[in-house]
Amino acid sequence: MKKSKTIIILATIAILFLASMYWLYSKNIEDPVVYETEKPAIGTILKKTVATGSIVPKEEVLIKPNISGIIDQIYVEAGEVVKSGDLIAKVKVVPNVSSLNSAKSNINNVRTQVETARLAFENQKNIYNRQKELFEKGVISANEFDNAQLAYNQAQQRLKQEQVGLTAANQNYDIIRTGTTTGMGALANTEIRATVSGMILDVPVKTGNQVIESNNFNDGTTIATIADVDKMIFEGKVDESEVGKIKEGLPLEITVGALPDELFNAELDYIAPKGVDENGAIQFEIKATMKSLDTSKVFIRAGLSANASIILAKAENVLTLKEALVQYDPKTQKPFVEIMVGDQKFERKDVELGISDGIDVEVKSGVSEDDAIKVWNQLKPADR
Repeated sequence: MKKSKTIIILATIAILFLASMYWLYSKNIEDPVVYETEKPAIGTILKKTVATGSIVPKEEVLIKPNISGIIDQIYVEAGEVVKSGDLIAKVKVVPNVSSLNSAKSNINNVRTQVETARLAFENQKNIYNRQKELFEKGVISANEFDNAQLAYNQAQQRLKQEQVGLTAANQNYDIIRTGTTTGMGALANTEIRATVSGMILDVPVKTGNQVIESNNFNDGTTIATIADVDKMIFEGKVDESEVGKIKEGLPLEITVGALPDELFNAELDYIAPKGVDENGAIQFEIKATMKSLDTSKVFIRAGLSANASIILAKAENVLTLKEALVQYDPKTQKPFVEIMVGDQKFERKDVELGISDGIDVEVKSGVSEDDAIKVWNQLKPADR
């Protein structure tokens, strides 16, 4: 009985041992991995960073009045194209009582001076006529006659000067009272004209609005904004992590949100020397001039939001490879790939890489367009 039990136990142990060995053997047997390959291709690599911003005119001119008053009439509206000198609006002057009284008082003073000069001139004229008769009769010398003539001429000149001063005083009074005067024509302060040629972007005032003149103490009221819409720029901001990678002169590719099918070229010509803190991140302002902008085909409205791809580096018609196919030596950190030389047989090849856009990389040497590159990090299919 004991012997049979021992045999059974030993047989059970042997079976379990054999079962374990079989399980370990089957576990160690794996299907051979079949590596896929990919070939390099000729393409273009762009290394770029993105900035967000908007499209604005390169220069905007604010038209302001030279005299305070009330808008009497507006002759333009937003969207119209004007030339330098075109009439934009007319201002009705509301005279300042103090200035008006001062100008009127000045006229009275000048009139008094004119009358005094006229009386002096008449007196010198009479003296000159008497001296002339005496000189012609030989009673007085030529020197005395010359003195009389000089005094007569001086009195005449003073009278003319005072008369000019009276005319100026009257014109000044008219300007204070009405904003214009006889002879001013297009120079009248009440007529607001365009100072540059371009498109009217905005007319922020309406007929009846009061406006303030532009002077040393006040910017004045803007009557219209004019800009040349053929000269537009991109204004945007880049993060401090990217600003060190860019420089003036780099090309940009701009996409406008309202024109998704259009791509515009520009050139970076300004990077702000000082950053601005926005929501905890330092942003630097950039400006880029847009090139070959034909507004007859595509009209870009001022203020449209846009994205700009700043091209840091570009390689055209070069041999490219997916960056995921590149391996790096653990000791030297030099890049290499594995090239297929037979059925599932691969050979290591060192490569020289160029610029990368994060997905594809330029291959300068080491492989050719016909080489099959091993996909060494391919994903295994999930167990079913």
